[in-house]
Amino acid sequence: MDLPVDGTLFQEAYFVDDLERVAQAWSSSFGAGPFVVAPHHRCDRFDYRGSDTEADVSYAFGYLDDVMIQFIVQHDDAPSIYRDMYPDGPADGAGFHHIGILVSDFEAEFERLEAAGFVCATRLYADGVDAAYFDTRHVTGGFTEIHGTPAHIVATFDRWRESHRRHVPGGPAIVPRN
Repeated sequence: MDLPVDGTLFQEAYFVDDLERVAQAWSSSFGAGPFVVAPHHRCDRFDYRGSDTEADVSYAFGYLDDVMIQFIVQHDDAPSIYRDMYPDGPADGAGFHHIGILVSDFEAEFERLEAAGFVCATRLYADGVDAAYFDTRHVTGGFTEIHGTPAHIVATFDRWRESHRRHVPGGPAIVPRN
C-alpha cells in the first residue's frame, strides 16, 4: 500500500529516554543540531484515539543537513502514540518513531490518508499549526505525521536549519529556543 500524501518529507523522529544525552550524541557523532528544546509541550486542541488526555512530553528539534531530527521523551505513563510503539520505553534509550511530511492543504491530506484506510491516532493543534499522526507502522515501521505549513512555522524551521548550517563542530548541542 502506498502512502498517498502530497507533501514534502522533512522530519524523522525518535522516542528517547533522555533528550540531552541523545542530542549530544547526535551532535558529536553526526554533526546534527544544534537542538532547541520544547519542555512539557502542551497543545491547544488534542485528540488521542478519541480521548483528550495528553501525555506529558518534551521535544528537541534540530537539523542534520536538510532533515529535521526530532527527539521525544514522555515523562508519564499516559496512553500515547509513543507508548503505542514503546510501552516500556525505547530499548537502548532511543527508537525510531515517525516521519513527518509538510503539507500545504492539511484537510485534504488528512482526508486522503483516511480514505486510503490509515487510522489517525492523534490529531492536534498547537502553536498555530495543525498536525496529525497516522498509524502507518505496517508500511513505514512507524507513524506518519502530516504537518501544516503556516508561514510562521516555516520561518521557524528555516531559522533552525540556518542555525545548523552555521553550527560549529564541538559547539553546544542544545541552544535556547527563541
